[in-house]
Amino acid sequence: MVDWEEMRRIEEEVHRCVRCPLHKTRTNPVPGEGGFRKGILFIGEAPGKNEDLQGRPFVGRAGKLLDELLSSIGLTREDVYITNVLKCRPPNNRDPTPSEISACSPYLERQIVALSPKLIVTLGRFAWAWTCERFGIPYRKLSDARGKLYISSTLLGTIRVFPTFHPAAALRRKELVDVMREDFQEIRRIVEGLPP
Repeated sequence: MVDWEEMRRIEEEVHRCVRCPLHKTRTNPVPGEGGFRKGILFIGEAPGKNEDLQGRPFVGRAGKLLDELLSSIGLTREDVYITNVLKCRPPNNRDPTPSEISACSPYLERQIVALSPKLIVTLGRFAWAWTCERFGIPYRKLSDARGKLYISSTLLGTIRVFPTFHPAAALRRKELVDVMREDFQEIRRIVEGLPP
């Protein structure tokens, strides 16, 4: 059962957040969005330029690819919840710093508790590394880890994590688009086998 009240509280706190210097350069924070009808949580790295302007996750070219990949397995944004490790855009889309990740992590941790996802799909190496660290999954390089389901028993219960590449990486390296298509077909098979 999703605690939507807590999700609203988190969103309000993210909008007021000054925990790291990124609040000084952001246009809009990006807490996340989605209907979550299928219980799947997608976690990316951080908002980019378009996301910062609109206050919504994955709305640029990478978001268009993510929408296509979701559609290829019969899902829409209403079926999933999409967020990022960082809720504010790093200047010039640079990599998140450890201190920024540390400052922002409590929001994502609380979102996971409030949503209680059946499946977490990590998009890119930062989300994969964050999830490994939080849930005691042995870290492997993303190119070796992707496309497989990892299950961890935690205080929150059973956590299922499926890592794949970030859509932005697939836009830079076209061969990764087909790899992501394969991964999304595997996501469909996993979702079909999950308890209701």
